[in-house]
Amino acid sequence: MAREPVVVANWKMHATLAEARALATAVRDGCRGLTGVRVVLCPPYTALATVAEVLAGGSVGLGAQDAHWEAAGAWTGAVSPGQARDAGARVVILGHSERRQHFGETDEVVGRKVGAALAHGLVPLVCVGETAAERAAGTTEAVVARQLRGAFAGRAPAELARCWIAYEPVWAIGTGQTATPAQAAEVHARLRGRLAELADPAVAAACPILYGGSIKPDNATALMAEAEVDGGLVGGASLRAPDFLAIVRAALEAKGIAAHAR
Repeated sequence: MAREPVVVANWKMHATLAEARALATAVRDGCRGLTGVRVVLCPPYTALATVAEVLAGGSVGLGAQDAHWEAAGAWTGAVSPGQARDAGARVVILGHSERRQHFGETDEVVGRKVGAALAHGLVPLVCVGETAAERAAGTTEAVVARQLRGAFAGRAPAELARCWIAYEPVWAIGTGQTATPAQAAEVHARLRGRLAELADPAVAAACPILYGGSIKPDNATALMAEAEVDGGLVGGASLRAPDFLAIVRAALEAKGIAAHAR
């Protein structure tokens, strides 16, 4: 099955409102006329409404970097999925390794957030990935399978059909190290197989599975040329519009899609 490539920018804790507006404007303008690829920007919460304004009516989508599992309540500092959607987000990153590592999020917490995101009409982009020690121990497949089960167990196939996955090896995030195309493709294939077990083969075949972890213009084409790699979750390189747009165009090139006007 041919899957449309997806390229998501995770700006993390970067960008003032002025910087967010300028960066979003540059990406919006750079994507004008491109078809055959889905592009999503995930700014910090403070810039969601500003970036939504910039992107309104265009082809670039908006996402949030996280959302709570509750719809409302006494959760100081948290943002609910309904609030994220109200600000313009239609995608939400969940289970990023930085959330797991630095904020203590467990597989159970990620699963609760997935349910809440789905209930509020958001597309959950669920991140999974192993540490360097886990890869060295040969437990990569077991780790990502456990994370996937924690996120998706008990969900109906129709719900899972609305989800995306990102494989982000922890050892490659912000380190300058990158999984080889073969390493990424192997894990993506395993994830697709696990998703087929949790949902069904049709859902698994249609699900975008993105690679994240020091993806840059100079390695994006080789990574996304792998049939199992459906795009990228881009961190540092997404903060520079020329680099991010180069990755978007690399996704089109890698999949043999001609960029043309809408």
